[in-house]
Amino acid sequence: MHDQTRKKDSCYLLKGEQLPMTAPSTEYKEYIMELLEPIGPVQTSRFFGGVGVSNGFAQFAMIMGNCLYFVTDENTRVKYEQAGMQPFSYMTQKGQVQVRRYFELPDDILSDPDQLRLWANEAMQIAGKTKPNKARKRNAAKIRGAP
Repeated sequence: MHDQTRKKDSCYLLKGEQLPMTAPSTEYKEYIMELLEPIGPVQTSRFFGGVGVSNGFAQFAMIMGNCLYFVTDENTRVKYEQAGMQPFSYMTQKGQVQVRRYFELPDDILSDPDQLRLWANEAMQIAGKTKPNKARKRNAAKIRGAP
């Protein structure tokens, strides 16, 4: 049985201070994948220091440390902020960088399968709408053998 509770200090050292990008524990990754099973097949891949979660078409979530983050946009970000959630952030030599595309998922959503399914589907739709940047298009063309 997985520990379904997660302390805020697993994501943050102090208020607003992000832990370094680290891979999740095997137990936490398995727990998250188990929770996401009802939404359909999902795959994981290495993503910087953590794990990317995709539905085969787009990466809609990531796990850094023992924190799950979903893709957001300007419309959905509000409900994450209203729930007191923080965007993914990391430290550089120049200071803290916030990645507002990914927001931490509230604990009460993790513990409610119906809500988790709704929030995950929403994140998948947002991730699927994102247009690839020029570098990605160029790399994709090179992979396919196009000039």
